[in-house]
Amino acid sequence: MNNKLLNLIDSFKKQSVLVIGDTMIDKFVFGKVKRISPEAPVPVVEVTREMQVLGGAANVANNITALGAKAYMVSTIGNDLNGKVLIELFKEKKINSEYLVYDDKRPTIVKTRIIAVSQQLVRVDKEVKGQLEHRTENKLIDNVESLIPKVNAVVISDYGKSVVCPKVLKKTIALAKKYKIPVTVDPRIEHFKKYKNITTITPNEKEAIEGMNAKNIETDFDVANLGKKILKTLKSDSVVITRGEKGMTLIEPNNKITNIPTRAKEVYDVTGAGDTVISTMTLALGAKADLLTASEIANFAAGIVVAKLGTATATPEELKNVIKEFYK
Repeated sequence: MNNKLLNLIDSFKKQSVLVIGDTMIDKFVFGKVKRISPEAPVPVVEVTREMQVLGGAANVANNITALGAKAYMVSTIGNDLNGKVLIELFKEKKINSEYLVYDDKRPTIVKTRIIAVSQQLVRVDKEVKGQLEHRTENKLIDNVESLIPKVNAVVISDYGKSVVCPKVLKKTIALAKKYKIPVTVDPRIEHFKKYKNITTITPNEKEAIEGMNAKNIETDFDVANLGKKILKTLKSDSVVITRGEKGMTLIEPNNKITNIPTRAKEVYDVTGAGDTVISTMTLALGAKADLLTASEIANFAAGIVVAKLGTATATPEELKNVIKEFYK
């Protein structure tokens, strides 16, 4: 297994992945609190540092390029200053942003978190909700049609901001099937039962329970049965339920259930771990790995990022080192 996984990591640099989903900027404002405002009973934050990083589906693309592969981003972007910032962040991370669709009626999504004394005080979201215009949907589909023949796999990263609409979702899955490439989904709870005929879906335990309106899910047996129901409902090739400190459970047809223990030695921050799981798994599937091997390597990658603070990624070298350490 050791050499198999190491060779798989080496093959990542030959992979190209189409990421479709909702892109955004995650902005962090750090500061100190020394007094309460005289205008209202709220803290006054004196800003000491600001940071902007790729968020939403863009972080999936970031994880893919961090592992040495090529990522193409298909999404919408506002024709605004934050849109320019987002493009610069894509360039910095070597993510192809040529297939973004500009939408004059929607601002670039920005989620601003104000943090003081190691605590998030408030989050401010800048976004416009609601269905995309038909012409925007059609441009997204045109870009997917252009890209699918060039890539080895597709990730659908759904943050519920309208890019992964029924029309785009259906067409993307159909094209992936036509070209016989894997399509993976990081789901949104309210869209859960719409991701049909895919290669795999990677909900965490909470998303799986709520997406299926399930009750009384407590044991490994309960989780396995829930996974079987998802498999049957979506007619997917597999389901991977991520379970925090319990690792992950892979559910395949014919009642094939595999519980994969976590490889994390320390857990500092689970932010973005789901993005790392789906990114690594998709690269492995694109490189023709089987579902169990893809899940195993994704589990190792998740163990790396949860040991880092903030939204983090794993590198091929880090992945190789933890695998060598585990199997020595």
